[in-house]
Amino acid sequence: MQKSYSRLLGVIGKPNTGKSTFFSAATLAPAEIANYPFTTIKPNRGIGYVRTPCVHEEFQVKDNPRNSLCLNGVRLVPVEIIDVAGLVPGAWEGRGLGNQFLDEIRKADALIHIVDASGGTDCEGRLCKPGEHDPLEDVRFLEREITMWIASIIKKDWAKLARTAEAESKDLHSMLEERLSGLGIKRNHIFESIRKAGLNADKPTSWSEEDFLKFVDTLRRISKPMLIVANKIDMPTAEANLEKLRKLDYIVIPCCAEAELALRRAAEKQLIDYTPGDCNFRILQPEKLSQSQIRALESIREKVLVKHGSTGVQDAINMAYFKLLNMITVYPVEDIEHLSDHDGRVLPDTYLVPYGTTARQFAYLIHTELGEGFIYAVDARERKRIGEDAVLRDRDVISIVSAKKRG
Repeated sequence: MQKSYSRLLGVIGKPNTGKSTFFSAATLAPAEIANYPFTTIKPNRGIGYVRTPCVHEEFQVKDNPRNSLCLNGVRLVPVEIIDVAGLVPGAWEGRGLGNQFLDEIRKADALIHIVDASGGTDCEGRLCKPGEHDPLEDVRFLEREITMWIASIIKKDWAKLARTAEAESKDLHSMLEERLSGLGIKRNHIFESIRKAGLNADKPTSWSEEDFLKFVDTLRRISKPMLIVANKIDMPTAEANLEKLRKLDYIVIPCCAEAELALRRAAEKQLIDYTPGDCNFRILQPEKLSQSQIRALESIREKVLVKHGSTGVQDAINMAYFKLLNMITVYPVEDIEHLSDHDGRVLPDTYLVPYGTTARQFAYLIHTELGEGFIYAVDARERKRIGEDAVLRDRDVISIVSAKKRG
């Protein structure tokens, strides 16, 4: 299967919240899981999937996926996920594995913050009595750590940079973009952050320390968008904390990563019929399961799936791509009549692209020569030509007509 990665998703949080369990459930990649801080020393990388309804049923054709999977009408598009070392207070100053954590997080385009909703781990990630710790503190501390890390990078020569921008009438946005290029921060992120913070980009020397930190905190939110996964939602103490988390200015997903991991492993062994993100499952081979295993599966059904609609793992990945990163899915084909490529494969590929992508930009994503020789594209639903500036919509199926053939 061809890879079709578009953005990197970072799974973050303090130690012992279920980060590695979430990562393993999302990717089925092996990751060391234990109840002590810093189990994850080196970052784990794996492939998860964005789930979207496949268009083959709408067009009444049988598809032949190449860069993705199609299971029971659900298209699963591969994406790359990284699980990094647990973060503790003071990480931006190098405490714990802070330097390593922050070096990995710079590569992520969006963040999934795994929070122990049961309140059963303290601020350092040590086990405590469920309900004893307030998970809101975990959100605040992580916000501060990332903000102060970005601030420390800019602060090194901020005074000189601000003076130069004013004295030589240089563009502050471009100067900051160059300084922060290693963090994946773009000019548009900086422009929008200064605007939202209500600051004057022409007079950066007039910014107070409070102004500076307000700008950086806004920049963190825009350049590293984050959602919260309220993990261990099956614990009795988690419900009240979930409601508290929902009052924050974040997307909050109730989750039981352990349940998802159990279902994924059972499905992998063909013991149950389950697609990631489903609201239920069906036992296929009860004779191969012990009574305790059947009870465990039924407990997952009752306490997690029936109550919350899913385990939350797939919901978190989907929300990260479709809401935080504003991605859409597009299906390119060559033969508009048969919806196939040059080898006759029907609807072979699905691409995740940013909302606002034009037909010509999409052509470039597929192959440089397609973009360079772009003449027009054809919309498979409406059977009409669309121009280079036409903005694509989610689940569009298009054929690109180009003066140059793909090499």
